[in-house]
Amino acid sequence: MTFRAKHLLGIEPLHPTEITTLLDLADSYAEHNRRGIAHRDVLAGLTQINMFFENSTRTQASFELAGMRLGADVMNMGMQASSVKKGETLIDTALTLNAMRPDLLIVRHPHSGAVDLLAQKVNCAVLNAGDGKHEHPTQALLDALTIRRAKGRLHRLSIAICGDIAHSRVARSNIMLLGKMENRIRLIAPPTLMPSGVADFGVEVFENMEEGLKDVDVVMMLRLQKERMDGGFIPSEREYFHRYGLDAAKLAHAKPDAIVMHPGPMNRGVEIDGNIADDINRSVIQEQVEMGVAVRMAAMDLLAQNLRAARGPQEVMV
Repeated sequence: MTFRAKHLLGIEPLHPTEITTLLDLADSYAEHNRRGIAHRDVLAGLTQINMFFENSTRTQASFELAGMRLGADVMNMGMQASSVKKGETLIDTALTLNAMRPDLLIVRHPHSGAVDLLAQKVNCAVLNAGDGKHEHPTQALLDALTIRRAKGRLHRLSIAICGDIAHSRVARSNIMLLGKMENRIRLIAPPTLMPSGVADFGVEVFENMEEGLKDVDVVMMLRLQKERMDGGFIPSEREYFHRYGLDAAKLAHAKPDAIVMHPGPMNRGVEIDGNIADDINRSVIQEQVEMGVAVRMAAMDLLAQNLRAARGPQEVMV
């Protein structure tokens, strides 16, 4: 298998073969998880610290569960009550953590680039669990695995990403990953929610949902990132759903076997109709959650292998 990365900070540095290696391993973990097969020797003796400077349910829980299933010693740091709130800088926090000799550091931070800065200051593997509007690599990887399992492949598909693209790190990571795997990507959003420089992304851009969804294989809806909005980006939630919320009428323009995705948490009746979200024949939203654990297991497994190889046998803590 080929996976040379020391950290998982984003999709951009990954080669397509590294993406495939990680997805192949995650696929096997997904099957093992369904059968209840434990792998507690994979990260045995290693310490995993989860640092979430932003609230999270799915991502933090799946990283915690992934580490526990692989046998790591898992610690969740309550960043809302940490020394950061008392004025400690991010670098000082990194140096303090480094002194504790962790092996895997999982970080979510509201500022783009913060996770990369931490990675430069610690002697362990760092995984980006979302940094500002920059990237969310494990979300893109779990989305890719979900697509591959549903469609039987991850190349030459027509994939529509719809909604608040401007504020979405999920969209950014998915655009890069799906582009690397030779897919046709369509972005659908009102002009106020389309990022600047979108013409350089190598994608097709649509303002109209019906046109953008025509004959696509995958419909990926995005959450409105209200916490990152500092102005009036939409006239109202009701109007937004009328024009850009996914319902049966809009979905009818996609291929009959098109799958529906959403990274969660969903705003039902705003980004997606509840009936569509719960349609077991079209929606793979619950599968995305399931694949999240498998992908994070695979990512930590591969990074731990590289960490052990870099340290050498005399440095591996047991």
